[in-house]
Amino acid sequence: MAKSDSGGSEPIREDGDELSRERCVDNGKAGVRYDRSKSYRWNYDHPPDLANEQNLATQQDLSIEQVLASEQVSSRQSKDLHRQEDVSVTDESGSRWDFLGIPVASPLGIAAGPLLNSAWCLYYGARGFDVLTYKTVRSSARECYAMPNLVPVKDSTMQGGEASVHRSDRMGGSWAVSFGMPSSSPEVWRRDVEFARANLRSDQVLSVSIVGTQQDGWGLSELADDYAQCAFWAAQSGADVIEANFSCPNVTTCDGQLYQNPDQSKLVASEIRRRIGAVPLVIKIGFQPDFQSATELIRSLDNVVDGLSMTNSLASRVTDFDGSFLFGGEHRGICGDAIFQASRDQVSRFSKAVAEVGSSIKLIGVGGIRTTEQVRSYLSAGASACHLATSIMTDPEIGFRLSSSLRTSA
Repeated sequence: MAKSDSGGSEPIREDGDELSRERCVDNGKAGVRYDRSKSYRWNYDHPPDLANEQNLATQQDLSIEQVLASEQVSSRQSKDLHRQEDVSVTDESGSRWDFLGIPVASPLGIAAGPLLNSAWCLYYGARGFDVLTYKTVRSSARECYAMPNLVPVKDSTMQGGEASVHRSDRMGGSWAVSFGMPSSSPEVWRRDVEFARANLRSDQVLSVSIVGTQQDGWGLSELADDYAQCAFWAAQSGADVIEANFSCPNVTTCDGQLYQNPDQSKLVASEIRRRIGAVPLVIKIGFQPDFQSATELIRSLDNVVDGLSMTNSLASRVTDFDGSFLFGGEHRGICGDAIFQASRDQVSRFSKAVAEVGSSIKLIGVGGIRTTEQVRSYLSAGASACHLATSIMTDPEIGFRLSSSLRTSA
């Protein structure tokens, strides 16, 4: 039984046999993609190798913490390994792109989720992405939910509010995500963030996703302090951007639903801003189909945050092959192809809200991106950048292809 963030417990099926039939393998080399047949911890400890895309942890028989502690890879070696051709892309006016005022070579980035630690950041930083978002960290260690953490679901266009989606026997392009925002301890992730920033190229942006952790007896001010402490530590460690997660469909406590309350969002965001100063601040939000609510959120966060990242999946229950509910019947976030249209429409909706308020908040499009046309669609809807997640976990080279295509069509 795995404990949920809501304080209850949820039965989690162990489907190792089914998962093992669909190992994530790239050109015969295991470990290049996130392997959903293995635990979160296994994937954390088995990142792609910086030098030859073989497993560093297996090769050295060390955990990622031990690898970092032993300083096996020097800053100079890492940077040499990650030099690549210029993949710069210009916008329609011929100007260089920027991410919240920071010059970048393209509008492509990776959303919070796939980049479990510095090794994963460096791996994808060498594959056509200019903004790397370090997976959500907390003020104390938190274990991942039990497996399965990634369950393929049948591809169908979601509008938001679906009562359930159906499990699929293969990964077609969409899956249910069940991690529960795990985190290593601050002592580990702070050093790891510093290592990532030191070894990424100077023209790349390291964003660090942070979240507060609700405790028994806490009110909103204590939660805001916890968010702000994590943000401060991340900025101290070299984060170029802080992304505060105000939405997680896998938790039911306040830390997962903040974006639905504009006043609470402003209070927490303001405390984060006070602690991090001028470091750019992004808020990650979930599905918000109502224009008036979108406008109220923009108005409350105006002059406090620099950007909004959306959409943090669409929540739904997941039915198994026999009709029973997975994850104890609790909602899980659905990511990938199924949420593209709803997420793109949300960017358009929020873009209109930004104009209505007269705000300078930038929008980051997230959800179901895997083609150049979809990138362009998000940009035309009002996004200033596009971040991928599901597609990079199943196709590590997608960044190269999209960057090349965007250069050609710019």
